[in-house]
Amino acid sequence: MMVWLYWVVCLTLVTLLSAFIVRRWRHPGYTALVAFYVIYLGASQILATRIVEFDLVVRQFYAPAAVFLYPFIAQALDMINEVYGRKLAQLAILIAFITQVLLVLFILLVRTLQPAPFFEYERAWQFIFGLSIRITVA
Repeated sequence: MMVWLYWVVCLTLVTLLSAFIVRRWRHPGYTALVAFYVIYLGASQILATRIVEFDLVVRQFYAPAAVFLYPFIAQALDMINEVYGRKLAQLAILIAFITQVLLVLFILLVRTLQPAPFFEYERAWQFIFGLSIRITVA
């Protein structure tokens, strides 16, 4: 139950903060909303590698942990569209797409580097970030 409360509080705070930024600083507000959109999208790719259980009392189901971020992604893009229009919303989508491609390229680059001999989690790191790449490509 606590996770849902945390989620509602976070979504509310981000909504209020975003609205404040857009009202107070109209032009930098676009940059802030695009930054929120991009970070939510990048975080969702990484969080999607973990499958979690949702217990709704009458039924349990499993989904990627990233489902918590999808409303944040939709909210940021909706605010961009409502305040700045369709063209700038499409530009935000393009910017986010480019950042996701760069994220995959950076992960691929780092995967080719030789790990330090004392790094114990190399297999786990390769597995998790390999999943992130597949999720992004999908």
